[in-house]
Amino acid sequence: MNEPPNEFKQADRAASESEPEPIISLQQVSKRFDDTVAVDQVDLDVFPGDIYGFIGPNGAGKTTTLKLVATLLTPDSGRIVVGGNSTATRPRAVRRTIGYMPDFLGVYHGLTTTEYLDFFGATYRIPPNQRRRLISDLLALTDLTEKRGTLVTSLSRGMQQRLGLARALIHDPEVLLLDEPASGLDPRARVEIRELLKELSNMGKTILISSHILADLEELSNRIGIIERGTLLYSGEIEAALKQLRQSALIEVRVAESASEALKVLDAAPEVETVEVQNGSLLVQLKEHVENEGVIASRLVASRFSVTYLARQSVRLEDAFLSITEGKVQ
Repeated sequence: MNEPPNEFKQADRAASESEPEPIISLQQVSKRFDDTVAVDQVDLDVFPGDIYGFIGPNGAGKTTTLKLVATLLTPDSGRIVVGGNSTATRPRAVRRTIGYMPDFLGVYHGLTTTEYLDFFGATYRIPPNQRRRLISDLLALTDLTEKRGTLVTSLSRGMQQRLGLARALIHDPEVLLLDEPASGLDPRARVEIRELLKELSNMGKTILISSHILADLEELSNRIGIIERGTLLYSGEIEAALKQLRQSALIEVRVAESASEALKVLDAAPEVETVEVQNGSLLVQLKEHVENEGVIASRLVASRFSVTYLARQSVRLEDAFLSITEGKVQ
């Protein structure tokens, strides 16, 4: 079992007492397929209004976890509660609470977009008159009104994904479970899906989204979970993870004088862990207890160097992912 770096363990536990009840809660959930442990004792909470980004390499257990929450799979052990209902004892109530969108739409030969949505509306026993109004609204929301008479199989990949979202919304669920909704999309279609998810969040939907496109999740999510080899390594606020990494990020410094001479000054400074010269700049790592990079400028100015540039290197979600995971799959 992988262990996350110490600074990432239980990052948001201190705030848990003041948080509302989770709308999705996994407690010590495990799932095995023959000799493969797909999900290993996962504890995970998603709160109302979250856009929770679920991150991991291929084979990490993301899709299995979503299928467990969607009641498509049964856990070998542990408990899953969605909207106050256990997936084990009240699966139908859970299904009314969630809208699940797999990574591929499926094959529906001969159906138009309207017929496709009408079929699923009927499975939820929505009356015909109400279905017609609802389908019209959903096509407008997903920008598919002009495709209402188009065969599903002739839609582009991006349009099929938007139709999949419309289908997941047909019964007005509180929670959306989205498995790689931007997979295989071109850049424009990715932007369209991302903006649609923001709109759905503004409408009050809670979203649990699995994706390997970290840039999209960084922009969308307020909380993230990082899973590898079935083990949840981190769960918490995305900003908390990035803040911790920023504190340990390298600091780039440039001086008007010789960088090699400035290196000697910083190398002797008690606050500096490491320093090296790269492309004329000094890359400085401060010791763990030192939070203010201004000490670097102070040391250099005291030694009569002119500091022309000083900034921490930018930190992104990709850096957090690489820091926490080992890049391994089962």
